Amino acid sequence: MKTIATINFKGGVGKTTVTWCLADILANYGYNSKVLVFDLDAQMSLTQAIALNESTGALNPGFGKWYEKAKQNKKTIFDALDRFTTPNSSGVFDFGIGYDFIYQVTPNLHFVPSVEDLYWMELEVFDRSSVKEFIRRILAKIEHTKGLAKYDYILFDCPPSFTLLSYSVLSVCDLVIIPVNPDFFASYGVRLLIDSLRMRIEPFPVPKIGVFMNKAKTYGKRFTQETEFYWNEVVNGSNFAARQNSLRVKAFETRIPERVAIKRAITANGVPTDLVSPFKDLWTEIIQYI
Repeated sequence: MKTIATINFKGGVGKTTVTWCLADILANYGYNSKVLVFDLDAQMSLTQAIALNESTGALNPGFGKWYEKAKQNKKTIFDALDRFTTPNSSGVFDFGIGYDFIYQVTPNLHFVPSVEDLYWMELEVFDRSSVKEFIRRILAKIEHTKGLAKYDYILFDCPPSFTLLSYSVLSVCDLVIIPVNPDFFASYGVRLLIDSLRMRIEPFPVPKIGVFMNKAKTYGKRFTQETEFYWNEVVNGSNFAARQNSLRVKAFETRIPERVAIKRAITANGVPTDLVSPFKDLWTEIIQYI
C-alpha cells in the first residue's frame, strides 16, 4: 500500500482536481487498482464536488444519504480524530472502520470525505504531539480490518495550509506531489514549500517529493514559451531547495495541459478524454520514482 499526499500552500493550482484525476485513472482506466482518497481540507472542495450531481445541480442522493448517516453515527474523519485524542479508559483507540466511514464511489475508487468540523484543526484545538500518529493508526486499521478492500494506493488531498492533519499525513506518506502553475509565484512558492518541509515534519524523515506543472498553457500542439520559462524556473528552484535541505526532489517532465473540462472531472464522473494520456504519463513517472 503506497501513500501519496498532494500539497501546495497556494490556492487555485488544481491540487484537488489533480488528486481526484490520478485516483480515477488508477481505479478506472486500465490499472485496476484499489484506491482510497482522503479529503482532509476543511474547505471540503472535493467532498462538495462528489456530492454534486452536475446534470441537476442537486446533491447526489446516494452520497447525500450516506454522508448524513455518517455524521449522525459519528463516523467521520473528525470523529475518528476526536476518538484518537481521547482514548477509552484502557488507552485504546476504539474507532471501528467500515463502509460507514469509507464511501464507495466505484468498485475500485473509495473516498473518505471531509467535514466542516475540520475547520477547528486550523485553530489547533488539538495538541500536535497527540495528533502526529493519527493517520498512521487510521491506515493500520484500514489495512487490517476484515471486509474492507485491500488498497493499492492511498491518496490525500491536503489543505492549502500546514495543519496538524498535514503533519500527520506527511510523516507517514511515501511521496509528496506538488502541482504548480505557469506563473510568477510558481518557482518562489515551490522553493519556499520545500524549504519548510523538513522543519515542519521533524523528527520524522521527509518523504520523496515530486513537482509537476499543472494547467500548462498550450499553443497548438506545443506548450507556450511562458510555460517553458516558468517550468525551467521551477526546476531550478526545486533543485536548489533540494540541495540546500538534502532532500529527494524530482521535477516530473509530464505537464498537464490547461483544459476547462477538467473542472468537471469530479462531478462529471471521469477524466476528460484528452487528459487521460497526460495523467497516465504522469503516473508512469510517479510510480518509477516512488
